Amino acid sequence: MLNAARLYFFVFAAFTAAGGLMGFIKAQSKASLFAGVISGLLLAASGYLIPIKTTPGLVLGMVVSLLLLGRFLPAYLKKGVAMPAIPMIILSVAGIIFAVVALVRR
Repeated sequence: MLNAARLYFFVFAAFTAAGGLMGFIKAQSKASLFAGVISGLLLAASGYLIPIKTTPGLVLGMVVSLLLLGRFLPAYLKKGVAMPAIPMIILSVAGIIFAVVALVRR
């Protein structure tokens, strides 16, 4: 399960950073670029840490996933705009599940 969680957080990191870049390209949003890249780096750090320091790596991935969910779920409920909210909500919930299951099974 740890390898699956590790791989997931690397993939999630790539999607998050790419989404921030896309937000910058489409809307000239520097906030999207910075938030996407920083979140992506933190998620990649989580994936990197999992085999070395399992608990801190999983906790970092879970915290970043919770923060992203806390950002995108209220925005979707308020505005109803599906992109990028729905993919980020799904990815964030999956990140939380991966982290919790990996923590329980380790």
